[in-house]
Amino acid sequence: MTPVDALGVVGVLLILIAYAGATSGRLDARHAPALLLNLAGALLILVSLYVDFNLSAVLMEGAWALVAVVGLGRLAFQRLKR
Repeated sequence: MTPVDALGVVGVLLILIAYAGATSGRLDARHAPALLLNLAGALLILVSLYVDFNLSAVLMEGAWALVAVVGLGRLAFQRLKR
């Protein structure tokens, strides 16, 4: 396994941790910890895909990262409104 592959595996683990946390009720998928885990995971997977490109995986992880960024932006905007 190359170092870039290892980054991709860590990314997968981060996303799985966020998913398991959300489905078990330990994490709220709409709050920063889960969103940050998803964003970090997607970005690490995208790094690994830069070396070994796969269009469908890039589209999926790009969308995953975008959803996390939008969620984090929504949280930041809500804090600014207070």
